[in-house]
Amino acid sequence: MVYGIIVGPRVLNWMDPSEWSSNNLQLTQEFSRYALAIEVMIAGVSLPKKYVLKELVSLLMLLLPLMTIMWLVSSAIIKFVFELSFLHALAIGACVAPTDPVLANAILKGMFAETHVPLRLRNILTAESGANDGLGYPFLFFALYLMRFDGGKAIGTWFYSTWAYQIILSTVIGTIAGYVARKALQYAETAGWVDKESFLSSSITLTLLLVGICTILGTDDILCCFVAGNSFTWDDWFRIEVEDTGLQETLNGLLSMSFFMYFGTIIPWSSYTSANMLHPWRIVVTVILVMLLRRLPALMASYKLIPAVRTWQDALFAGWFGPIGVSAIFYSVETIKQLEEHEDSNAGRVAEIVYPIVCAIVFGSVLVHGVTIPLVLMGKRVKTTISLSATNMRTQPSNPPPRYTFRGSFTNKDMQHDEKNSLQIDPPSDPTPSTRRGTIVIE
Repeated sequence: MVYGIIVGPRVLNWMDPSEWSSNNLQLTQEFSRYALAIEVMIAGVSLPKKYVLKELVSLLMLLLPLMTIMWLVSSAIIKFVFELSFLHALAIGACVAPTDPVLANAILKGMFAETHVPLRLRNILTAESGANDGLGYPFLFFALYLMRFDGGKAIGTWFYSTWAYQIILSTVIGTIAGYVARKALQYAETAGWVDKESFLSSSITLTLLLVGICTILGTDDILCCFVAGNSFTWDDWFRIEVEDTGLQETLNGLLSMSFFMYFGTIIPWSSYTSANMLHPWRIVVTVILVMLLRRLPALMASYKLIPAVRTWQDALFAGWFGPIGVSAIFYSVETIKQLEEHEDSNAGRVAEIVYPIVCAIVFGSVLVHGVTIPLVLMGKRVKTTISLSATNMRTQPSNPPPRYTFRGSFTNKDMQHDEKNSLQIDPPSDPTPSTRRGTIVIE
């Protein structure tokens, strides 16, 4: 992200995405759409056998009550800081409610996570980040329909268009597509019809197929890809086959680096002025409050109701590492698109300020979550060094023990004693019975 800022139009001006397309927001949305689709497919494929069914209670708690609280808390912060109506704030808050799978996978993979984070916690956070991106649509369209229609019609349209058509239909399509793709690939593998390269890329081609189908039908392509990933590896066959290939880690690194470098070049710095009420102090206060209050307090208070989050340390980690990233950018552009297409008279200034606010929050999330783990590791190393130094100072004797040096030559590779082995011992100059313990140097 920092590199993108440096090479972008605000600093060196080596790369300016606004020159690549006549509709820069559309370019950003499509980039984020495919990044999200591939990432949630990877998240779905990486989960163990029948994981969603086994952890259904934990997943539902994270996706429904917790995500609702995250939406309402974010909306309340935005309402009071920017002095908006609560309905307008609900639309902007819906954009930052989901946790981002791209950033989440960057945090949940690697040496730190494998050493310090239990596998059960990594799996549930991966499942949450994959599923709640697709479930961001109901929160967003709830506010948009209330802007567009009166109360009764808005709720009816919301249930029919969002829940029935987008959510349920996308789930059905993803389940069927993942099942058919798995059976077809298993048959092709058994018959010897598929090579290794095509086998490894099968989940990515399935992603591209589903994005195209769902875009044509107007359904939720992000949720569909996550469900298809779970269905594709429901029996654990594909996950085990690709587990040691490093393909998923490579794709995650490629997506995260490329998208956030692009994001660094498109941050709308010129929007943060007093002319549109986006004062820098409002932006800073919003980012700090969203980072602290959006997720952590609710998860700390309710973790005992989530079976996969067993301790308060698990809740602290899961509550803090709920990053905001690619999905927020995607939903902010979708909000602008919906408001412009339907010319909602009650939208107010939402279309004008949603994108700058969301970009600022994403910038803060990348910065804060990006430096947290290095700071934690640095603190642990400093603490360990200080502890070891203090221990050595306490245990070091005033008169060091004598130093024995063993010089030997061994010609037998199995280190067996025979006449060819010779060993010479050089005792200390003044050995006494009380000083026989010491450092042994083998040359």
